[in-house]
Amino acid sequence: MSSWLKRKLTAFEAYTIDVIFGRREDAGATVYAALLQALSAVFSALTQARLWLYRHRILHDQPLGCLVVVVGNLTVGGTGKTPVVEKFARALRDRGRRVAILSRGYKSKAPPLWRRAWNGLTHVAAPPPRVVSDGETVLLDSEEAGDEPFMLARNLPGVVVLVDKDRVKAGTYAIKRFGCDTLVLDDGFQYLPLKGSLNLLLVDKTNPFGNGHLLPRGILREPIKHLRRANYIFLTKSDGRRDPEIEALFARYNPSADVIECAHRPQYLHRFGVPVDSSEMRQPLSFLRGRRVGAFCGIAAPESFENFLRDLGAELCFSRRFLDHYRFGPDDLESVFDEARAKGVDCIVTTEKDAVRLSADLQPPVPLYHLRLEIEIIRGAPDFAAAVQRICFPETKRSNEPAR
Repeated sequence: MSSWLKRKLTAFEAYTIDVIFGRREDAGATVYAALLQALSAVFSALTQARLWLYRHRILHDQPLGCLVVVVGNLTVGGTGKTPVVEKFARALRDRGRRVAILSRGYKSKAPPLWRRAWNGLTHVAAPPPRVVSDGETVLLDSEEAGDEPFMLARNLPGVVVLVDKDRVKAGTYAIKRFGCDTLVLDDGFQYLPLKGSLNLLLVDKTNPFGNGHLLPRGILREPIKHLRRANYIFLTKSDGRRDPEIEALFARYNPSADVIECAHRPQYLHRFGVPVDSSEMRQPLSFLRGRRVGAFCGIAAPESFENFLRDLGAELCFSRRFLDHYRFGPDDLESVFDEARAKGVDCIVTTEKDAVRLSADLQPPVPLYHLRLEIEIIRGAPDFAAAVQRICFPETKRSNEPAR
């Protein structure tokens, strides 16, 4: 893709996001919002028709004969799903399970179009899933695997990570090739062909359902009433305070679901480009206190990342925001570094998800770190290990089967 076309597409995506969140009030934005609203009605009808077909067994989901933990959300981006998937997979692995994470590899590098067309014309069998990690070695980079699968593979030795849009095929491959007995379906709430044993739905407490509209007018993939499809609801990014409005929504649409409230907690800073055994590789969070810091990120909820830095005592001199999953080019990073020089910052901080998209030979002019976050349960279970025990290893089978 040419740099000109990339800039145009990025600008159009940013404009669309501004219209969705009501940041544009010109006549063009009003017309565009009306068009998006019409498309949203079509999307809603198609979504509910698809669910109806599965619910009435006209379309069939496929069980794979093992524990399938589905982790997903009703909205696009920003619920903090990856740390939850990581914690679940680690806890299951530590209990002796042979775990595979199945991901669609959002914005990963697909095989060339000509190869896919040739396979179709010659009736060549579909290629196997891309193996990001075989449980021992990370085999693909973030461009080939996608940001989250690569990050999960790097952080979870002993866990298989596979990427394929066909998660039934990927799950079957994990069982036959690697002997897996537990599948974690990453971002799988809308993936109906594979039958889940447990549906874990994540809801961002800071922005539960956006403006309440479905795509493309809003951020909802399904209507809010589909909370009823969850066995468990994880209320993420919580500050610990009760929210009667969202609790009432849960009680209205899914009174039988257990609600587990959790927070994303910063753990430490990891320095980019230094040897693993270096004393400079990891810094405590107190390192940021009183320091002049620049930041950049390409995530769905940049405000939460920036607030973490301020809460840790950093003087945030500038922050550059890119679109979610944005793949930084040399010009983008040079612009960030120019601002870092101009503002005289002590260091630059980004997110772990953004750090995996940086070239290993990058040489920033000041120390560059990523902020490591982990999930901490604050209500609904004593801790994460207890939550996994209760959810995945219950003493008696749960009686409430979620509606498809």
